[in-house]
Amino acid sequence: KDGSLDKIINKWASSSKTSSQVTSLTSTTSAGQKATPVKSKYVIASDSSFAPFVFQNSSNQYIGIDMDLIKAIAEDQGFEIEITNPGFDAAINAVQSGQADGMIAGMSVTDARKATFDFSESYYTANTILGVKESSNIASYEDLKGKTVGVKNGTASQTFLTENQSKYGYKIKTFADGSSMYDSLNTGAIDAVMDDEPVLKYSISQGQKLKTPIAGTPIGETAFAVKKGANPELIQMFNNGLANLKANGEFQKILDKYLASESSSASTSTVDETTIWGLLQNNYKQLLSGLGITLALALISFAIAIVIGIIFGMFSVSPYRSLRVISEIFVDVIRGIPLMILAAFIFWGIPNFIESITGQQSPINDFVAGTIALSLNAAAYIAEIVRGGIQAVPVGQMEASRSLGISYGKTMRKIILPQATKLMLPNFVNQFVIALKDTTIVSAIGLVELFQTGKIIIARNYQSFKMYAILAIFYLVIITLLTRLAKRLEKRIR
Repeated sequence: KDGSLDKIINKWASSSKTSSQVTSLTSTTSAGQKATPVKSKYVIASDSSFAPFVFQNSSNQYIGIDMDLIKAIAEDQGFEIEITNPGFDAAINAVQSGQADGMIAGMSVTDARKATFDFSESYYTANTILGVKESSNIASYEDLKGKTVGVKNGTASQTFLTENQSKYGYKIKTFADGSSMYDSLNTGAIDAVMDDEPVLKYSISQGQKLKTPIAGTPIGETAFAVKKGANPELIQMFNNGLANLKANGEFQKILDKYLASESSSASTSTVDETTIWGLLQNNYKQLLSGLGITLALALISFAIAIVIGIIFGMFSVSPYRSLRVISEIFVDVIRGIPLMILAAFIFWGIPNFIESITGQQSPINDFVAGTIALSLNAAAYIAEIVRGGIQAVPVGQMEASRSLGISYGKTMRKIILPQATKLMLPNFVNQFVIALKDTTIVSAIGLVELFQTGKIIIARNYQSFKMYAILAIFYLVIITLLTRLAKRLEKRIR
């Protein structure tokens, strides 16, 4: 109670810059060993916003304990890596589907995860801790009765809350990312959050008006993971490198860099990000990059959707019943599947299915998967626009043309479609605007478009209101300009 225990632990287990956690410094792997890489390059997936383990600094580079550690181990063991940061859920799926060879994302080792992943030796012992607003009167778990506690999906903190829910009588609300969870706490949508202690304390250091009324609870070990039965040499190299880094003191330096109480490494920005101008000044390159991906997604997918949609739209009014049935099935199936599920199925489901049949991993690029999903989704609606436009032309014109001996195909090209196109144009413009907005949904598979870019920035500085306002203005300006351009084109065609 008087703090003596903490002083004793910090005296013998920490460096002069005292970290907020007691780390796992023992290793069963002897130092000085090396393993032989099997691949020329290993793809390592990680989270995009889990400070201080992984987050973006003001230069838009991913830094943190996990980033420094995997790079140091790769250098120590002599293998090449490519790091991707799609987010925690997307990283898990990337490893399972073969898009990535391994994963390092502050990932806690659990019995459930052991059934799916092979883990390295632990590199960190984590505590979970409760966070509440500074004005909150919650002082114990008993005070949570009837209240709502937020937690990130799939974490050890969620497991802890679930196991103790009946004991303390609180409600649990899960979130896909930390920034959404902390925003919900600040707005009063939830009463408390539970997160890893260094993560929550980092958020407080970044200006969150929170406090931690209850001491942290150990929730297990944090480790590197690969798909079960795959890349055993990668686990061996990680363990060897970890042992070497612990022996030469480099591992402790990495921890102290981000966890020591006097450390300022996590806050490298020289620009005040509490203002909209500061956010733009510090992140405009990142935002423009995200905007470029958003526009490329929308334009490419919509161009493909136009072609597919017109084909199936023509099928739907064909005199051949088989073509009408094919069109109807396509439209019903695609429109009946939510876009997010369609994107996830293409990006993760199909590679898993192919691997189960062939035994070979066949990953799909996230941009390609997003483009396919958006194209199919928009094509289903465009097919209905085409069908409606053609059927809006008086049927007598088709009958008159056919009675004059003009073929069905020529009648459609020369008489029906020119009139139908004028009717369809406004709907095409609306569908393009919808397609542009729908690009935000494919961020679920880890594609860093404009919306995901904003979420990553928020995860670093917690300026959610200002950042979302900036994103709203970006979308408003782009959609308005493109709509005006489309309407001008529509007038010219008319």
